[in-house]
Amino acid sequence: MQLFVSETPLAWGELDLPLLGVDSDWFGSPLAPPQGYSLAIDPTHLWFLATRGAPASCAPEAPPLTFTPRLWLHDVAELFLTDTASGRYLELNLAANGAWWAAMFSSPRSLAEEVPDFEQHITTHSDADTPNAWIAAMVIPIAFLKDTINFGLESRANAAFILNSPVQTFHSVHKLGGSTPDFHRPQEFLRLRPCKLPRV
Repeated sequence: MQLFVSETPLAWGELDLPLLGVDSDWFGSPLAPPQGYSLAIDPTHLWFLATRGAPASCAPEAPPLTFTPRLWLHDVAELFLTDTASGRYLELNLAANGAWWAAMFSSPRSLAEEVPDFEQHITTHSDADTPNAWIAAMVIPIAFLKDTINFGLESRANAAFILNSPVQTFHSVHKLGGSTPDFHRPQEFLRLRPCKLPRV
């Protein structure tokens, strides 16, 4: 999975990251407009950016920028990061209004006994002022990711999206296989592919 590498710190409001697109759902049906995303790393943090030129259906019980469970019942962007040695992986959810949720799994869909202090470390941003478009970002300290899942450039990852709620459609950056949508297939995640951002 493409990982853009910045040698200088990134900042919300000054982001100039390349966007990649997801233009079909789990079954290959077209998605219009496409979902845009970017995964980037600077000297201290990992950034997950999601955007779309269409309205989003956010969870009504999810205040902006707050930790909120069960975001996947509405529109959400999801990032998965796995520790290839232990099999543990993180699921990180990001809504259009910056509401978010996170969990660690010891194996597919099996929550780990250890619960990292996500709320102490993760921050989010959002800009949903335009009625027909949104952009949001999740920012995670690299040191925290190293402590929880031994994160590094050898890690594997995938991004996925649930859109068009309440008639939900399911979208994955990497085709994970299977006849029904299931994002919890860490054995199918892609190894990170670092690409340096040009200096500004």
